[in-house]
Amino acid sequence: MTKKRIYWTCQILGWSALMFLELWISTFEIPFEWDDFYFALANILVCILLTHFYRLVITERNWVTLPMYRLSIRVVLSGIILGLIMTLINFPVDLVTFRDIISSEPYLFLGQWMSWAKSMFTWVLAYTVYHYVENNRSSEIEKILLQTSVKETEAKILKSQLNPHFVFNALNSIRALISENPTNAQQGITQLSNILRNSLLADRRKTVELREELKTVQDYLALEKVRYEDRLTSDFHIDPKTTYLQIPPMMLQTLVENAIKHGVQKATNGGFVQVATFLENDHLHINIRNTGILKAKDKPVDKQKEASGFGLENTVRRLQLLYGEEATRFRIFQESDEVVRAEIILPTQTEGIFRSSQRLESSVKL
Repeated sequence: MTKKRIYWTCQILGWSALMFLELWISTFEIPFEWDDFYFALANILVCILLTHFYRLVITERNWVTLPMYRLSIRVVLSGIILGLIMTLINFPVDLVTFRDIISSEPYLFLGQWMSWAKSMFTWVLAYTVYHYVENNRSSEIEKILLQTSVKETEAKILKSQLNPHFVFNALNSIRALISENPTNAQQGITQLSNILRNSLLADRRKTVELREELKTVQDYLALEKVRYEDRLTSDFHIDPKTTYLQIPPMMLQTLVENAIKHGVQKATNGGFVQVATFLENDHLHINIRNTGILKAKDKPVDKQKEASGFGLENTVRRLQLLYGEEATRFRIFQESDEVVRAEIILPTQTEGIFRSSQRLESSVKL
């Protein structure tokens, strides 16, 4: 049933029930007459017209957006005015008779006025509260939708900005192979193709399985191996239980690229990159160790406060968008004199990643 149909059903049934109840009660004091029945029908029609007019006013003037104290004053005055109109309609239309009643029995008039005002105020209050709550709920849903849309757009922008970094380095590696070793150059093109395909898919997915991300990292390191030759060694210690867990796409590749750019590349004799994963307390731990020295050796890099370079800030922001401030941990610190370690701790449950989306869906269902 639509809201419009529900509204008219409540209008007709509500006022009809009230008028016929009062008519039935009055038969205990005075005999029933058909004129009273017709008068009750007329009152039903007038009450529906008056309250519908109130509905038009509150909708057109958008009262539900007013501050509470201003809205409360309008609701009280509306109940009093509508009650007065119904009281005047139910009193004799003869001005002389009306004056006699007011002068001789003013409490009779005031009593009926208060009775009608109570009924009208009940309707006005119920209708206004319903629309006030509905308006606030709609505003909250729109706000959540807007925030979610902004976060998704920001996440897509962050992921798209990752692409030029590894494409540029990979192309340089392949260019060096074309004249020296065409076979390896062909293999390098295949590896670059795999990386590009994964990067394109990254724009469509919030998370990917760890094994897919590891394949991208292996292809990337194979291309970098061409550039650095014996100056670069890589090592993987992957817990099989972690391979099907979800992580943000291109996150691991970005950190490995950062390890080479700021660590291995600057080391005189080259260095190493090691990737390790394991499970602990229902959380996925990812450790990336590499040769290197932080700019502030004795000060760990925790979240984005000390993170240097676009890649690290990008990673921090993406983790915050996906998991929230408290659902993840990311830090980079000097593990030893010549070894830097990046540590990421993520929740293993997929539903933990999309808490914002779940809150939005719950709000919509209420």
